[in-house]
Amino acid sequence: MAIKITSDSTCDLSQALLERYDITLAPLYITQDEATHRDGVDIHPQDIFDHVAAGGGLPTTSAVNIDDYQTLFSQYARSHEAVIHFNIGQNFSACHQNAVLAAQDFDNVHVVDSRNLTMGQGLLVLEAAQAAQRGMAAPDIVAMVEGLLDKVSTTFVVDRLDYLAKGGRCSSVVALGANLLKLKPCIVLSDGQMSVGKKYRGSFDKVLLDYVRDQLEPRDYRPDRCVIVSAACRPETVAAVRALVEGYGFGEILESQAGCTISAHCGPNTLGVLFLRQ
Repeated sequence: MAIKITSDSTCDLSQALLERYDITLAPLYITQDEATHRDGVDIHPQDIFDHVAAGGGLPTTSAVNIDDYQTLFSQYARSHEAVIHFNIGQNFSACHQNAVLAAQDFDNVHVVDSRNLTMGQGLLVLEAAQAAQRGMAAPDIVAMVEGLLDKVSTTFVVDRLDYLAKGGRCSSVVALGANLLKLKPCIVLSDGQMSVGKKYRGSFDKVLLDYVRDQLEPRDYRPDRCVIVSAACRPETVAAVRALVEGYGFGEILESQAGCTISAHCGPNTLGVLFLRQ
């Protein structure tokens, strides 16, 4: 009667971590050329990038529906002491609303609004999964992760703004200005909202190293874990970032690929260094 941890696919956890902690995902929907696919199941980020590069339009993303959540919860609620499900922040999707409605049919399903996305959400899922393995009770796990919501540092740098502009996350005028000036903006997630932080100038690889130093030099992070999440970055680029991060004394450095939902809005050559603050 163990506790089962589930999450929206937007947590971007690697397959190895999903298997290690027995975490099950609820895939969001990606619609491209009028065909609807499941994030990470029927479609993958490179499919989106190749489609757009060939002149296709950006796909749209849709929330997990209530029926899908009910199917997921019913699969585990009877065989487990409790189910704890993590949603992408409710300001970005209707997933949380739908999961809460679906959970009303179960007395042992807990739904958590991560107020986050990608591995910012994933860090919370990992904290819950590790607590469940230690034998912590479900209500205590929920209270623990809700206490961490304001400590998640989620930022990332985008090389190009056309995906954000086309997806309505950034105006085309701002995108044009940034592209003309060769700016690489840092996108900051705070209080469940995305905003533009520092704007870097220069090559993407150089900018990323400056960005990492800006994020980690305050040294207000918990030293147990850091995540490098990227979308279609060169292996050499990720390796250079990792080499720099290794100098900051983290006990564990994870690497993750952004899934379709995140990639559809941020585009290729996006990278973030995410962690929990003390």
